[in-house]
Amino acid sequence: MTQRLDQAFARIDAANAEDPNMENGQPAELLYGQRMTQEQRKLYPDASQPLQIACRGQHIERWLLPRKDFPDDRKGYLAWRTEQGRRHAERVAGIMQDAGYAPDQIERARQMLQKQGIKRDDEVQALEDVAVFTFMRHYMAPFAETQTDEEMDRIVRKTARKMSAKARAKALEEFALPEPLAGYFRDEP
Repeated sequence: MTQRLDQAFARIDAANAEDPNMENGQPAELLYGQRMTQEQRKLYPDASQPLQIACRGQHIERWLLPRKDFPDDRKGYLAWRTEQGRRHAERVAGIMQDAGYAPDQIERARQMLQKQGIKRDDEVQALEDVAVFTFMRHYMAPFAETQTDEEMDRIVRKTARKMSAKARAKALEEFALPEPLAGYFRDEP
């Protein structure tokens, strides 16, 4: 890694180390960012620095804007998620600027974190793929325990549609998905 990348990761990790929510004895968002980096390195080992930073900072200080502060419906969820993306993009942009990144690199990370160009921009899509793999590997099983079978079916179907063909194929190799859920990863969305 370069000094700038090390500095950006250290600043993101320091921010996320303040998360009061714990998972396995660690701040939850710190652990999430590190998991995102692990998945990115497996899926996209040649990722650009802006993509690496976007992966690490995807949920930077997420706890500062609780989901409960928005209406408890789909519209409220989408508004919360959009605002989180904007906040994450701005916070990461400031960290990158302080680390000496060029404006065009900062803008790339900002676009990725706001999911501008998903399905049309390879790096935005790569960030989404990494997020899905992180969810599937670390969060899907406990999340599934809180959902009905019908809800999980809908969620997995939508999740598969968000992924690239490469990532769907890789998911079939790495995860033991029961039928009919595995079918969502084989079929072209």
